[in-house]
Amino acid sequence: MAISTNKVLRLSFSTAGGKTFTLSILNPREDLSQAEILSVMDRMIEEDILMTTSGALTGVKDIKVVNTVVNDLFDPVQP
Repeated sequence: MAISTNKVLRLSFSTAGGKTFTLSILNPREDLSQAEILSVMDRMIEEDILMTTSGALTGVKDIKVVNTVVNDLFDPVQP
């Protein structure tokens, strides 16, 4: 049994098809600022870096850092 923690930076974009596309980045740098993240997201939109199934990225929708703590309560017996 073990406890583990994970941190994920979630960048959410609006798409041309009216949907939301989310890019998850594991273990982001601790000192990231909102300005840095917005600058990167704006550049991704301007340069059409990603194409989704619902079209091109059209705008910034949300930015979140998600911290998860997992408490594994069961370890199966290893053969």
